[in-house]
Amino acid sequence: MMKLTALPEFPRLKRTAARLLDLLYPSCCAVCNVGLKDGRALCEDCGEDLPRVVEPFCQSCGEMFQGEIDDAFACPNCSKLKFAFEFARPVMLRDERTLDMIHRLKYSREIHLAGELGRLASEAFSDPRLASALEGHWPLVPVPLHRKRLRHRHFNQAAEIARALSSHIGLAVLNGLCRTRQTETQTLLSRKQRMENLRGAFCISRNGKRWIEKSSSAGALLVDDVLTTGSTVHECAGILRRAGFKKVIVVTVMRG
Repeated sequence: MMKLTALPEFPRLKRTAARLLDLLYPSCCAVCNVGLKDGRALCEDCGEDLPRVVEPFCQSCGEMFQGEIDDAFACPNCSKLKFAFEFARPVMLRDERTLDMIHRLKYSREIHLAGELGRLASEAFSDPRLASALEGHWPLVPVPLHRKRLRHRHFNQAAEIARALSSHIGLAVLNGLCRTRQTETQTLLSRKQRMENLRGAFCISRNGKRWIEKSSSAGALLVDDVLTTGSTVHECAGILRRAGFKKVIVVTVMRG
């Protein structure tokens, strides 16, 4: 099983601050509750035990399959679809422990869990298909929330994960998209209904326009917490492509 990527060295001031926070608010593993240090929220044993997406998996959506498949393939669902993104690379299989961390971040405002989720997402970059994004310094573009939901939640979980991911891989975070209208929850909708629900819900932001004007716009990495049908990231990728980004690759923590 792939090991978790090592945390970067903190500057001395940040290390000291982390130790002081450990004294005031002792941290513990989000899965097994064992005590931790340096602001961590997932112990090494639990981190390694969480199930990953490993080959063979669909080269379009990351859906994992059992059995012997030697060649690159698209799953039956993706073979009938044309996505606006090149491919999606989720890292984790759907698992109640990983899903619980995502839900605690989103709904219980446990912002510290974004660090661990971003750390897990960084494992996507062991995929050789992402080498060009690293070499080309593509920006990390979080899927945006509508301003009403942002006011209620006070943060965007995708942006928090993107910031944590940035600290591991060294790519810039670009708030390149805006959500122009609030949509109903996608949970109980079919893929076709999701696509209709999302139509016209996003636009390129001022920051996105400035980036395109100043850079070669070779590509962007769209970041979200969970990939389910791909409807949301498809719509977002289409906006980025029409604005001038030549390629869009999706990175998510978990495959739904």
